[in-house]
Amino acid sequence: MPAQHDYTGKTLNDLAETSCREFKHNPALSMAFEEPLSYGELFKRIIKLAALLKDAGVKKKDKVAILAENSPNWAIAYFATVRLGAIVVPILPDFPEADVRHILTDAKAKILFTTQRQVEKTYEMDGHKLGRVITLDNSRPATELGKSETFSSFLAKADSLKEKALNKISKKPHVDPEDLAAIIYTSGTSGHSKSVMLSHRNLYANVCSANQLLNIHSDWTFLSILPMSHTYEFTIGFLLPILNGARIVYADKSPTPTVLERICKKEKPSAMCVVPMVMEKIYKKKVLTAIEQNSILKFATRLPLIRQKIYRKIGKKLLKFFGGKLQLVAIGGAAINIEAEKFFKEAGFPYLIGYGLTESSPLLAAGPFKNPTITVGSTGKPVPGVNIKIDKPDPKTGIGEILGKGPNVMQGYYNHPNLTAETIDGEGWLSTGDLGRFDEFGNLHIKGRSKSVIVLSNGENIYPEAIEEKINTHMHVIESLLLQRDDKLEAHIYLDYDIIDNDTRNKPQQQKTDHINQILKDIRQTVNKQLPSYSKINRMVERQEPFIKTATHKIKRYLYAN
Repeated sequence: MPAQHDYTGKTLNDLAETSCREFKHNPALSMAFEEPLSYGELFKRIIKLAALLKDAGVKKKDKVAILAENSPNWAIAYFATVRLGAIVVPILPDFPEADVRHILTDAKAKILFTTQRQVEKTYEMDGHKLGRVITLDNSRPATELGKSETFSSFLAKADSLKEKALNKISKKPHVDPEDLAAIIYTSGTSGHSKSVMLSHRNLYANVCSANQLLNIHSDWTFLSILPMSHTYEFTIGFLLPILNGARIVYADKSPTPTVLERICKKEKPSAMCVVPMVMEKIYKKKVLTAIEQNSILKFATRLPLIRQKIYRKIGKKLLKFFGGKLQLVAIGGAAINIEAEKFFKEAGFPYLIGYGLTESSPLLAAGPFKNPTITVGSTGKPVPGVNIKIDKPDPKTGIGEILGKGPNVMQGYYNHPNLTAETIDGEGWLSTGDLGRFDEFGNLHIKGRSKSVIVLSNGENIYPEAIEEKINTHMHVIESLLLQRDDKLEAHIYLDYDIIDNDTRNKPQQQKTDHINQILKDIRQTVNKQLPSYSKINRMVERQEPFIKTATHKIKRYLYAN
């Protein structure tokens, strides 16, 4: 059974302190291929940095921003900041300059932790001056930013601090569970950045909920490939392993299949958080392509008993690709292609689907892991301590807006009381903006965003995500977007040109064009056969570049709606 942890009356400082004491000699954090910090050493560095930040003038409720790629220093900066009762503003590394400058100014960040790759985004900041800039990767900071230094040189100053100052920080700090731990600016899919206020209680409660779904051991290794500045990776890929004394390894490069295989071979991860796109690529490139190119194999997979045997063999090869010790892949952030999930289920691959929002710290529903009543296509059941209800469900379909309630629900949006009141009602129910329904086993099925619903002139409601899911099952499709044009539906599709180039190697351009047109025609015919007459696709449009997406790879629909 998973270990039980009580979050009541506790803060993230308690979580860090307890784990660093209990697992003092265990390996804690490292970059891939490097020696890890122990939990004992991690705590020493947190205390040193917290004392230095205090000496630099950081006090309770001050904002400290982190704009950086994942690293042990990122984690140390976070825990050192919240230890003082200050508030972390984590900024996604792929945010553009304008967004970064807006966030730093809006939050009035006092100190910025950053890296060489990111620091240029902070140049030419008008209206707000940072007190200090510290580079987590120890790159040489830009002089035009004013007071700046490397993480190593800043931390080295701890030796000059009086023992009394370090001892004071080592003692239990005066931080309340309801105090803010973070303000997270999310780009979202609607186009307007929201500043989500999460307390110590919100995050601690959610990691305890997640912990009840799984049985994590202290000898596990978590591989971190998603940005820690996103709540999904922060709670499930960071706080959860820390809670259990497990080791976390950070990828130093973008996790392409080649890089991922190399890291997994050495580090042999037990668990990792991924967005669906990662698993869908593996399914299409390593599984579907191999089956489609082998007529005997393709026929054999139509026979259920033989198919399961074949899938189980492929599943074992996939586990070997991930280093051979994989116990769990947590998939979240967006919807996974249902055909890919069916394969992972039949292959016996250890995956878990989750659903949530930044506003709920983030987990609302998931698993429990290996529960036989979890149905394919669902996001599992409400996690322990969280209530979910469907608001105003359609009498025929049971679909309505998903509302969530629990200790994980945010305090509100920073400096936006009206928006907060629109999102959280008087009883504490969070309006997710997502549409869904429960099945007979109590599993939650997401049907799309309420703002994405297409209403045709005949009054019919079209849920575009459901149709896109059918399009995306095709092996030649990477992603798609269903749009309304002149009261008709057209699908914009970004194809997998690697596969297409392989199919048409040494053929003239016209034959390549004809091949693409035939693929689009086949997809339209195949999908339309599965749809009622009112929701059939009228036109297919080839898109020659990827759609612009959020950090968790959801397409920003608002950019294409008009």
